[in-house]
Amino acid sequence: MRLLVIDGNSIANRAFYGIKLLTTKDGTKFTNGIYGFLNILIKLREEVSPDAVAITFDVKAPTFRHEMYQGYKANRKGMPPELAQQLPALKELLGALGYKRLEAPGWEADDILGSVSKLFADSGNECYLLSGDRDNLQLIGDNITVRLATNHETISFNRDRFFLEYGVEPINLIDIKAL
Repeated sequence: MRLLVIDGNSIANRAFYGIKLLTTKDGTKFTNGIYGFLNILIKLREEVSPDAVAITFDVKAPTFRHEMYQGYKANRKGMPPELAQQLPALKELLGALGYKRLEAPGWEADDILGSVSKLFADSGNECYLLSGDRDNLQLIGDNITVRLATNHETISFNRDRFFLEYGVEPINLIDIKAL
């Protein structure tokens, strides 16, 4: 079985900034993030041909990291309101289209992405992850491929591609970032 897991917040953010602001006919609601997200989803489904798709999202609540360290992401720029107002409609639409949404208070979408991909791959299945966050490259494994969304393209990283680019195993990305 082949699973596609999408980092919903990351891809919505890329979609939002990758397309000019679009609104509903009456101009009251923004739609560019939704439109871009769906375009990316459709294209990736065609390329990967998954048997199932799950989309992870952050929940607006402190995570265990915030509880451990008050300064966690303290200087990070917040989500623009034009994108934030699109997320409820995007989530509702994805549900109506039959996609499984994964989110949990206290956990980031990346945590769920990593846990699901490991469980799925460890059971002998193929897992494809889509994210714009390079940190997720550390999740690459024998049955896990990361599709990294960049400003211009989506790059497919398996263990060999990662090693060619970085000269280390994917798990060592943690060490590279620490240095």
